[in-house]
Amino acid sequence: MIHLGDWTSYWARRTPSAPAVVEPHTSRTWSYAHLDRRANRLAHALRTALGVGRGDRVAVLAHNRGDQFEVFFACAKLGALFTPLNWRLAPAELDGVIADAEPTVLLYDRACAETAGALNAIVPHRVAFDEPSAGGQSYEALLAAGSDAPAGSPEVQLEDPVMICYTSGTTGRPKGALLSHRQLLFNSLSTQLAIGLSPADSSLVFMPLFHTGGLNCLATPLLHHGGKVVVMPAFDPERALALSASERITLQMGVPTIYQMLADSSGFERADLSATRTALCGGAPCPLPLIERYRARGILFRQGFGMTEVGPNCFSLTAEDAFKKAGSVGWPNFYVQARIVDDRGVETAPDEIGELTLAGPMVTLGYFRNSSATHDAIRGGWFHTGDLARRDFDGFYYIVDRKKDMFISGGENVYPAEVELALSALEGVVEVCVIGVPDEKWGEVGRAVVVTQPGVGLDGAAVLERLKTRLAKYKIPKSVVFTDALPRNPGGKILRHEVRAKFRT
Repeated sequence: MIHLGDWTSYWARRTPSAPAVVEPHTSRTWSYAHLDRRANRLAHALRTALGVGRGDRVAVLAHNRGDQFEVFFACAKLGALFTPLNWRLAPAELDGVIADAEPTVLLYDRACAETAGALNAIVPHRVAFDEPSAGGQSYEALLAAGSDAPAGSPEVQLEDPVMICYTSGTTGRPKGALLSHRQLLFNSLSTQLAIGLSPADSSLVFMPLFHTGGLNCLATPLLHHGGKVVVMPAFDPERALALSASERITLQMGVPTIYQMLADSSGFERADLSATRTALCGGAPCPLPLIERYRARGILFRQGFGMTEVGPNCFSLTAEDAFKKAGSVGWPNFYVQARIVDDRGVETAPDEIGELTLAGPMVTLGYFRNSSATHDAIRGGWFHTGDLARRDFDGFYYIVDRKKDMFISGGENVYPAEVELALSALEGVVEVCVIGVPDEKWGEVGRAVVVTQPGVGLDGAAVLERLKTRLAKYKIPKSVVFTDALPRNPGGKILRHEVRAKFRT
């Protein structure tokens, strides 16, 4: 059975000295032979020294680094589940995720050592990428206990999960989407058919590797096709432009905020982007003037759409259609089946709005230990996205509204229910409604509309300050508005559309 664990083994035989992963800030390079050898050693060490087997979870709490690809492919070889954790979360939030995943191992880097030490969740084994701390052992010492012999397990099947990607749920409880070997294989094949991938291609990875966008939009498809992944620990526009030139980057991946920051950089016009042929954009619609700036630099700008649970590369729009079909996410990619249905599940006619549903080999297995969420999402073989969409008479798809009440801030999904839960726990807060409001830099940011107890004096700054230990920074609203009451329907449900109409501007 050919699965993701075989990808590095294949290229280690075919092009052993070709660069697979490059980490410029540490001057480290992993050839395909080197990456495969270290992934094998880690797989052996995880199995023999730490007892990791098929189906066990291996969690990673670290900023972008090349070692994470060793862990990913070691898990793939073992049949274990790579479980990247969002380092932006507060310790209390991470405790909840870890309690759900119950990993056998937690690997962490120097930047996350303090957070790792503050966790209350029990993990049998902790491993430090850098110097041992927070009760962890050395990553390099662990590898030294392994073997270079091939570590692939014959029991691993394409339908096995290979990673858990946690997404914040609309109820405030994170859900672990199970991504299978099959899903990521067909995502890679679909991406190749959409944009063309070859061993000559390369990409910068500055989006967080705990997101499927950072790991699976371009990184894993490139490694499947023998290309090069250049890792940045964090996004910096000037550094990204410099690396695009020096590493001869052919493909870019980002959200509109990222591309705007690059274009606004003082070095954008003079940067050598001659090797870059395509810029892929997702997360939110991209302004046409920004697309034009990249087209003026000779870069094919492709708007798309996807999600953790499907793909993530589901739709794409060519640069030729970007202006003719402004606002569209394009056509479904190969292997993706798409339908727009009404409340009865009947497919809508062109230009009628309904719920976008997706099917095919790129759909998630479901949610880890959450059968109710799985059954709600996958019905009759179709994944119900919760997104309202329409399809025009030419077959182009448009996303009309986002998943329920979610908004996207700088490429990060923010679910109001999660933020409202934290706000409601604050003394003096009676009820609250969180909405997304326009922001020039981040696209959207949160605004909390709060009703307080009579006689309780709260100010917005104090409310936001008290959220810092409860929520990740990107989830904390940027403004607070106080009101006497929130609009509700006869059933008592908050009328969010009225809140948005009154408080969005």
